[in-house]
Amino acid sequence: MFEKLSEYLVPIAGKLNNNRYLSVLRDAFMLSFPLTIFGSIFVVLTNLPFLNKLMSDAAINSFRDMFGIASSSTMGIMSVFVVFGIGYYLSKSYNVEAVFGGAIALVSFLILTPFVLQPEHGQAVTGVIPIDRLGAKGMFLGMITAFISAEIYRTIVHKNITIKMPPGVPPAVAKSFAALIPAIITLTVFLAINIFVTQVLKTNMHDVIYKAIQAPLVGLGSGIIPTLIAIFFIQILWFFGLHGQIIINSVMDPIWNTLQIENLNAYTHGQPIPHIISKPFMEIYTVGMGGTGMTLAVVLAILFFMKSKQMKQVGKLAIGPGIFNVNEPVIFGLPIVMNPLIMVPWILSPMIVTLVSYFAMKTGLVPPPTGVTVPWTVPIFINGIMATNSLAGGLLQLVNLAIVFVIWFPFLKVIDRVNVKKEQAENNAA
Repeated sequence: MFEKLSEYLVPIAGKLNNNRYLSVLRDAFMLSFPLTIFGSIFVVLTNLPFLNKLMSDAAINSFRDMFGIASSSTMGIMSVFVVFGIGYYLSKSYNVEAVFGGAIALVSFLILTPFVLQPEHGQAVTGVIPIDRLGAKGMFLGMITAFISAEIYRTIVHKNITIKMPPGVPPAVAKSFAALIPAIITLTVFLAINIFVTQVLKTNMHDVIYKAIQAPLVGLGSGIIPTLIAIFFIQILWFFGLHGQIIINSVMDPIWNTLQIENLNAYTHGQPIPHIISKPFMEIYTVGMGGTGMTLAVVLAILFFMKSKQMKQVGKLAIGPGIFNVNEPVIFGLPIVMNPLIMVPWILSPMIVTLVSYFAMKTGLVPPPTGVTVPWTVPIFINGIMATNSLAGGLLQLVNLAIVFVIWFPFLKVIDRVNVKKEQAENNAA
């Protein structure tokens, strides 16, 4: 059975993992990671639950006004970083000047962006970009635009439709002139698209893409069933030794990141958080409990309840990294990879925990993640509190830890007994 599964899954996973566009998308989101961490820190600080006991309402508002720009200028315009990153990394993968690819992608996106602010009441203001167009609402248009613009740019460069300068010209000047014709052609294409959409269709590309593509995909990705399917494939790929997070997240990250930004926008404006499923939910309530598969409970069970010397050694090696959500020692040391005795709890426990977490938030027992980005190495309980801005978020993780422990324990005992018998036989033979 395992051979047949690997025969079908491994080639597919390999193609996904090596796909140029998915790799570029993953790298582009990672480009924005340190910036969103910076913004998230100040979102947490300006929304601490006990601020009203230390400061007056006026002082709190002033405090938030001073530091709110940290979030608006990072997470609030995340699409800008993603667009530049896609243009940069895709151009780099084709061995053309990457920085121009990123700049052209960003300008192409801005050409399609309406410079009109439509307030709920009053007259529209021209010359102003609504910040939501640079954040969650513009995410999918930004990605599509960046991929297309970078492809046009590199195609023109590869066809040598460029201005070539004499050898004595400084490299920076020569590169700028070389990018001139590709940039003009690429930007003209997007200018023509914008003219057609705005003048003929009387709308803008942001609204077209948002209504036709982004809203349906985000609505689908925020559901519990697609989330469980994604987790199932993450676990099954890891079982065969493939990095399930990299492969599946490359596909799902655009949706989960968009949901995260929408949550953050609502949270910072004092509105109800619209989504339970988001990027922080996936990280804090799966990876954030000891690594992929939530193996911190497994390591604790091994250390305190197993008798096998081999398993005890794995537990000692894995506990330190596991506290900080690094679990390769237990994945390859127990091992989990290609171990049929492990397959059931390995796949089942994260899916059950995800269901428990989802319904705990759905029923209001625990607030959903606010949208702040928490570094994935932050230990359990602390990261749950940070992600939800609530003690209940950390307590839910402890409940989930107990659930994983209960599911894994009988399977670990079976492995432990087998290992103990082998060790006794080896000692008797010696």
